[in-house]
Amino acid sequence: MKNLASLNKYFIKYKWRLLLGLVFIAVSNVFAVLAPVVVRNILDRVTLNINSYHLLGSSKLKAGLEQYIFQLVLLNGLLLLGLAIMRGIFMFFMRQTIIVMSRHIEYDQKNEIYNHYHELHTQFYKTHFTGDLMNRMSEDVSRVRMYTGPSLMYSVNLIILSVMCIWGMLRVNAMLTLYVIAPLPLLALSIYLVNRVIFRKSEKIQAQLSDLTTTAQESYSGVRVIKSFVQEKNILGFFNKTSEEYRKSAINLSLTEAIYFPTMNLFIGLSMLSTVLIGGYLAIKGQITAGNIAEFVIYINLLMFPISSIGWVASMIQRASASQKRIDEFLHTKPLITTPANAVQHVLQGAINFNSVSFTYPHTGIQALKHFSLNIQPGQKIAIIGKTGSGKSTMAHILLRMYDTTSGEVAFDSIDIKRFDLQNLRAQIAYAPQEAFLFSDTVFNNIKFGKPDATEADVKKAAQMADLEKDIVMLQKGYETVIGERGVMLSGGQKQRMVLARALLKNSPVLLMDESLSAVDTQTEKAILQNLKDYLANKTTIVITHRIFTSWKFDKIIVLDEGQIKEQGTHESLMSLNGRYAALYRHQTEMIHS
Repeated sequence: MKNLASLNKYFIKYKWRLLLGLVFIAVSNVFAVLAPVVVRNILDRVTLNINSYHLLGSSKLKAGLEQYIFQLVLLNGLLLLGLAIMRGIFMFFMRQTIIVMSRHIEYDQKNEIYNHYHELHTQFYKTHFTGDLMNRMSEDVSRVRMYTGPSLMYSVNLIILSVMCIWGMLRVNAMLTLYVIAPLPLLALSIYLVNRVIFRKSEKIQAQLSDLTTTAQESYSGVRVIKSFVQEKNILGFFNKTSEEYRKSAINLSLTEAIYFPTMNLFIGLSMLSTVLIGGYLAIKGQITAGNIAEFVIYINLLMFPISSIGWVASMIQRASASQKRIDEFLHTKPLITTPANAVQHVLQGAINFNSVSFTYPHTGIQALKHFSLNIQPGQKIAIIGKTGSGKSTMAHILLRMYDTTSGEVAFDSIDIKRFDLQNLRAQIAYAPQEAFLFSDTVFNNIKFGKPDATEADVKKAAQMADLEKDIVMLQKGYETVIGERGVMLSGGQKQRMVLARALLKNSPVLLMDESLSAVDTQTEKAILQNLKDYLANKTTIVITHRIFTSWKFDKIIVLDEGQIKEQGTHESLMSLNGRYAALYRHQTEMIHS
């Protein structure tokens, strides 16, 4: 239950709606507990008058008494009907406040989780699965809503109704009341013991559901790979195994929960039996009336549904507690990369300095950069060349401050990168990543993603610079074509150029291209270079690649290997050095001509 304390901030936010709902619960129960009193009065009065009616024999007063009894029953029947209608009206208001409040809390909580996910650092996403993230924001939040809505409503209703009913019973006969409520402590004990088991099982089930969601999500995303390797049966078998484990756990939990309902019926039956037996004995002795017995029976019937729902409510609370614990695990995860206090808002000029930078990935322990130093002047064009795993992409991640350096310093215009406002920094860096990620949206919106306020002319100009427009006009609906999840309708080269167009649209002073033309042929590469000549004139450009761009003229070429600079200089100076770069250039040239 302590895990649910983190929801108190939402109850405080919606306190007036909550308080109003509690008032409606109380008022609806007032109308409920008045009904047994009306039944007792009518039964006692009818019983009394029936005795008189039989004693009158053939007297003329008999007809008048008969009419009186009829009117008494009719008027009290209408009164009971009115009480039922008023109770129904306030129960409607009760649900419109409490249940609607729970929907507001669900909305706020999902937004809170979603926003927190965006604040978390890149390292977090390296160690957590997408399916698990989605499950905590959907399934877990839905279970928590069952606590903030139905569970809360039924729990408060049970407490208020129980107090009113027990008070009503005590007014009639204290001894009979004690016999009737005697089974309740045993009921509370059984609920407590079973709840402990349910909590443990609920935690396990939610974890298994996350695994199941992750398996399904990865299968859908990688369906083409699965089909191409003919692994449908193997993947289905793995999914069936995970699903079977979840099924067994869910059934096991259901069996545990099933203990509640027979237990509820047992204790309610004992209370009813006590009412009839002991109530009948007291009625014979003249201590209570037949109307009192009927009143007690109605009180017990009123308590029957709330008490029988204790198991269901307790189960929901335990599930919600387990789910909230899982939600809090992520919400309490603090982002490692944050905007500092008194952050710098600075317009980048394009100067970049790496000063003895080293970086080790926390989740693998691999050192990607080792004492890396590099000075880049505003407007320079830099090529970072190296084989896979040499640390090229790590440079881009550090420049975007997706990671902080393990040691050393990175500075823009002589200002430490850690002093920048994160949004201000990233807004001024255009990034075309190695993975061409596209959204299931139109071509136009995918390019415009880089600059939401861009005009149609701006989007088309960016597409032209990326040499993409000729491909777009061939699509069925041009710029309004929906390209499918992750751009499934496009080729690898088209995806890369669309991501490049997105970056170019930002028109930022710094452009990072991380293997963003690896799927582009030489002719397209030359066309893109020609289109970008004027655009890149005053922009600091860093091109990360594993191959040499022969048609691009760079101010400086850096050859990386195992996180260290092995060679640097212009194309001509590196060729004259006849080292790694020259060997790579000759190999690439031979491959092209062969």
